[in-house]
Amino acid sequence: MAQASIGDSEFDRGTAVTLREPGVYDVQLTSGWTVMDVLNGGHLLAVIGRALGDALPHSDPIAVSAHYLTPAKPGPAVVRTETVRTGRTLSTGQASLFQTDEDGHEVERIRVLSSYGDLAALPDDVRTSAKPPAFPPPERCVTTADGPPPPGDFALIDRLALRMDPATVGWALGAPSGKGEIRAWFEFADGRDADALSLLLTVDALPPTSFDLGLMGWTPTVELTAHIRCRPAPGPLRVAITTRNLAGGFLEEDAEVWDSADRLVAQSRQLARVPRG
Repeated sequence: MAQASIGDSEFDRGTAVTLREPGVYDVQLTSGWTVMDVLNGGHLLAVIGRALGDALPHSDPIAVSAHYLTPAKPGPAVVRTETVRTGRTLSTGQASLFQTDEDGHEVERIRVLSSYGDLAALPDDVRTSAKPPAFPPPERCVTTADGPPPPGDFALIDRLALRMDPATVGWALGAPSGKGEIRAWFEFADGRDADALSLLLTVDALPPTSFDLGLMGWTPTVELTAHIRCRPAPGPLRVAITTRNLAGGFLEEDAEVWDSADRLVAQSRQLARVPRG
């Protein structure tokens, strides 16, 4: 099979938007990006991110904050964008994704506020104490085909080539570590390389850390903020997600994404509801 490329891949087709009129985009959400029959939050963020990248004068997401209002299902949708401010190096926009319910009423699914820029134009000075996550090379990690599938329908996993750190997959065998950690090598199953837009999916594509806490089931995102730091180099990404505090029926997930050049290319934090079992 020929390797898919940026612009011609399942991810690009799944996040495609069609301009209806200035600032308004039609979308067809497909079932291949679902988790327990609802669209994955990172995938929805990438759909809206593509629309904003088209609507704004700058094309690269820098800071993206999303509030998830109602679950999105496969089917037609519309994204409405608004330019809030345009500057020399950054543009700010907001967007919402809507679907029509069975009664014919338009329902808002997700609302996003974003700053966009040109990642290639950022200075190359890096001063950091952050280090790439340490876990085994891909050939010593666990693929999704190596163990029992996650609970429920995870069609999203078939779009990806995840190789999980063996230390963070005990939940799949009924022995979660209780640490709230998930780590994996991330690639698209069709071989597409990562880009700035796809990082919006990557930060929310792994099994939730609630699984490693022994809490199985849908873990719906309430709010997610992603920072895209630079365009990733070709090759697999390393993703590490942690939860330190579960309280009041909510947990946070902090994600770091590192590229093949050992650069921290994306960070995120989200607040999610604890699975109800």
